[in-house]
Amino acid sequence: MRPPLTLELLATPKDVPEVRRVLRAYMGGPCADLQLCASELITNVVRHLGEGVPVTVRVVCGEGRTRLEVTDPDPRVLPLLCTAADEDETGRGLALLDALTLRWGVEQGPGSKTVWCEMQSIHDGSRGMVVGVIGG
Repeated sequence: MRPPLTLELLATPKDVPEVRRVLRAYMGGPCADLQLCASELITNVVRHLGEGVPVTVRVVCGEGRTRLEVTDPDPRVLPLLCTAADEDETGRGLALLDALTLRWGVEQGPGSKTVWCEMQSIHDGSRGMVVGVIGG
């Protein structure tokens, strides 16, 4: 079993590709669904809370599942699954997350919220742990 991955960053659009790169390295190979879910959740933080908001990204692999968690400091702004119209330019991120994952949800804390999702395990082998701070 691979150890959990934890990344701390100040959410900006330019950090999304770096998070995707780190996830691929951590998983030891292709993990497009995991990368897409992380991109959507980080982008939601930037869009709804603003750039520079502190975010913690955590990935835990085990028991046949990969769990992604994105924690931000605002427990009041909750994600809402909606149906985007054909001409809408936004509003599809959580629908993608819902389609790609086994389940997802939100855990609220006194000063934070964590949006999480679980998917079937992507890789069985471990290639080590990456822990760090992105940007800054």
